[in-house]
Amino acid sequence: MRTAHVIGTGLIGTSAGLALTGRGVRVLLSDTDPERVRTAASLGAGTVGEPEPGEPVDLAIAAVPPAHVARVVADVQRRGLARACIDVASVKGGPRRELLERGGDLTGYLGSHPMSGREQNGPLAATADLFEGRPWVLTPTGETDTEVLNLALELIALCGAVPVVMDADAHDRAVALVSHTPQLLSSMIAARLESADETAVRLCGQGIRDVTRIAASDPAMWVEILAANPGPVADILADVASDLDEAVRALRALGSADEDKRGDGVAGIESVLRRGNAGRSRVPGKHGQAPAAYRTVAVLISDRPGELARIFADAGSVGVNIEDVRIEHATGQQAGHVQLMVEPGAAALLETALRERGWSLRQQ
Repeated sequence: MRTAHVIGTGLIGTSAGLALTGRGVRVLLSDTDPERVRTAASLGAGTVGEPEPGEPVDLAIAAVPPAHVARVVADVQRRGLARACIDVASVKGGPRRELLERGGDLTGYLGSHPMSGREQNGPLAATADLFEGRPWVLTPTGETDTEVLNLALELIALCGAVPVVMDADAHDRAVALVSHTPQLLSSMIAARLESADETAVRLCGQGIRDVTRIAASDPAMWVEILAANPGPVADILADVASDLDEAVRALRALGSADEDKRGDGVAGIESVLRRGNAGRSRVPGKHGQAPAAYRTVAVLISDRPGELARIFADAGSVGVNIEDVRIEHATGQQAGHVQLMVEPGAAALLETALRERGWSLRQQ
């Protein structure tokens, strides 16, 4: 691939442009928002403009919301702007059916979805490594031209992502479960905090931060996404609602004076928690591999420059690899705990080494 045209310079489009220009591909950028496309160009994602008539680029990337995909792709094909066209929207079935209704050419189009993003949106949130190591779904059909598929695979390779082939409707059901419904649930939990007493809010710890992180996402963007995939999301929410009803009944039973009812309440809550354990255990671990059981070493750390680097250096000096890391900030203090996840066999060595170097550890 030598040339590409990115249509839509939000987080995904600008990140793709940054990745491609970094690999020597000449990228043209266009957007309905002049300020946004200029910002993307100033960041190095490409140059503002469209392909010249009769000089199509190798690949056009429609980085627009699902509702606009079919129109944009049909326009690219009608004007002959690219040899092949893909989109990177988070819903696949509906846009492809609409493109067909518009008379679009399915041989020259391939729906795709990079499974990466951030709670921030827009070009300023973009990074060239946004897709590194992340799944990038492709939804080819029997009509998809081999050249189009090859260009899409080349794009994914240049962005450092991992290709995953799926049926379009199966993809939409999957993202409803692992992306769209979690967004709504996160927002619903965060909404409880809006009118909460300030004293309660000050007690927020890492758990509520984890659950509500994605609630900071752009509402307008998510309305467009959910409007393109409402049925599968509603089906999953209906199942969650059923679980919530059962949990409410179980919790009411726990407060009963009747011993049998309390027993039913315990069984009901335990069932929810155990099912949660089982589901969580299926979430892929590091590098997409099977989940690994790590030991956590919690270290008290002050909020000063260089402290994290010092901890990592001390761990590396004894040959311990940090598999994952989280920071739990203390309320009202310039300090917190760094949770270092390591292989179980390395935990004792790391604890000893850190204590010898003056670090204070919290018992887990």
